[in-house]
Order: sequence, then structure tokens, then C-alpha cells
Amino acid sequence: MAKILVLYESNNRGYTAEMAELVRAGAETVAGVEMRCLSILQASKADLLWADGIAVGSPTNLGGISWRMKQWWDELSFDVWGALDGKIGCAFSSSGAWGGGGEHTCQALTTLLMNFGVLVFGVTDYVGRKMAPHYGAVVAGSPRSAAEQEMCRRLGRRLAEWCAVFVDQRAELHPAEASYARGIQHAP
Repeated sequence: MAKILVLYESNNRGYTAEMAELVRAGAETVAGVEMRCLSILQASKADLLWADGIAVGSPTNLGGISWRMKQWWDELSFDVWGALDGKIGCAFSSSGAWGGGGEHTCQALTTLLMNFGVLVFGVTDYVGRKMAPHYGAVVAGSPRSAAEQEMCRRLGRRLAEWCAVFVDQRAELHPAEASYARGIQHAP
């Protein structure tokens, strides 16, 4: 059974925590997946080692990863170095405004994961007009619209699908075989 960890840090408004719950809900749509959704205040080295797939979420602070999220990884790095090699990962972020650096934060998070040997992926699906989680799910503020919420859920679902394919050898869950709408019709 593939194991998914949604790991996040959220500022006082809780937008990234809202996204984390949606990512979790998306992953749970794939049968046979075990879940943990934890903030960095709750999570430990054991949670990282337990997981086959990791979705990491951070608020965008000054165009990048929050200092708390970066510090969490910095302090844990030598304890998990080499142990995360081959896990599957993705990222999500909430920023104060569109153009506030959310995609940059997702790329910084996936770069961080890559340094630990985590395999990262993009999502080609469009979940609404001009809305796609190519680099990760990004929103400005709270994920209010249906498309923003679906972007988060789709990211979680895709993580669970990839884990099911690679960890559990469930080829029927490969995203190319998906029976759900991939949203290509929404492409600009």
C-alpha cells in the first residue's frame, strides 16, 4: 500500500493548511493509499522515512520558501540524507497575490526535494481556464474557486497515482490511462 505524506507550513491565515487538506483529499481518491497530513510542527524524521510520496507545501514569503520550512529541512538534512532517495514528490504554495512567487516557491521546494534524491513531477492537466498545476499547485490567498481547489486535489491525486504505479506496480493507475477529464480542452 503506497504511503503519502502531505507536509506543510502555514502562516497565521492558514491558506497553505487549506491547500494541504485539498491535496490530501485528492490523494485519498486513489484506493489503497495510506495518508498522513502534517504540519512541520507535527512531523518528524519518522514521517519522512515512512512515506513513499511527499507533497510539500509552503507559503510564499518574499518570493520563496518560508524560513520555517527551510529551517525544518536544514535541521533534519543530515538525519535523512540518502534515506529519501527514490521517493516521489511534488509541491504547493499560497502567496499574497498572483505574481507573488508561488511557482518559484514550488520550484524551490522541488529543488530541495531533488537534493535528497526525491523524484519530482509536473502535472500537465488543466483544471480550469488558464489553471494548471504544471510546477505544483499555486493560489493567491485561500483556494476559493472550484479550479483552485481542483488544482490542489489533482496534485494530490497525481502523487497517489504515481506512487501506486511505482510502489505498488498498479499500471492501471498510470495517469495516461486516466478515465477522468484531463482538462486539455481548457488549454489556452
